[in-house]
Amino acid sequence: MRIVTYSHARNALKDVLDTVAQDADITVISRRDSEDDAVVMSLAHYNSIMETLHLTSNPANAAHLAKSIHQLRTGKARPRKLLEA
Repeated sequence: MRIVTYSHARNALKDVLDTVAQDADITVISRRDSEDDAVVMSLAHYNSIMETLHLTSNPANAAHLAKSIHQLRTGKARPRKLLEA
């Protein structure tokens, strides 16, 4: 996570946007006269976070994902062929 001032972000917006896109990281823009800072991230990073939030918001789905992760980590996962559409 990178933190920059509002003035820096305004003066170097292209660089700020390029950095978050290339690094898949976030940049916090701090504002001197406000308690509410802002976060800049790539759309891909945002979509990934939203997808994870969606998948884990349903308790049954979250439990199934946790079980699958456990199986993978304990060596119980096995490759399967994908079905053709």
